[in-house]
Amino acid sequence: MTRPRLRHLAFVVQDAKSMAEFYCSQFGMDLFHTDPDGSHFVTDGYLNLALIQQQLDGDVPTGFNHFGFEVPDVAPIADRLTAAGLPTPALRGGDRPFAEYRAIDPEGNWFDLSAHGFLPPGVEQG
Repeated sequence: MTRPRLRHLAFVVQDAKSMAEFYCSQFGMDLFHTDPDGSHFVTDGYLNLALIQQQLDGDVPTGFNHFGFEVPDVAPIADRLTAAGLPTPALRGGDRPFAEYRAIDPEGNWFDLSAHGFLPPGVEQG
């Protein structure tokens, strides 16, 4: 891989299980992970779709949430973003098996950066 590649899109949805079933049955996608909060993650073997379960006690509306780049190395990308006047990408904490860093573009859109990809450890990327 010589340049960053889009590998991940995320939407907040009202019923992640039903949405995952829709994409699997209608487009042949495969479910590869379910979070304890009910979020479901499906893939076509190349692009992963995160269906984030909306939380009633949260303030995140349904719809597009963020996208993610797979990169050969996060550090040079982070350096370029910071040099361009953007905040330094933040390490994502917790038990997230996917993206390592969260960043924002000049208009405030969230995106993830990952050197190891967007599938859980042990699941092969297409």
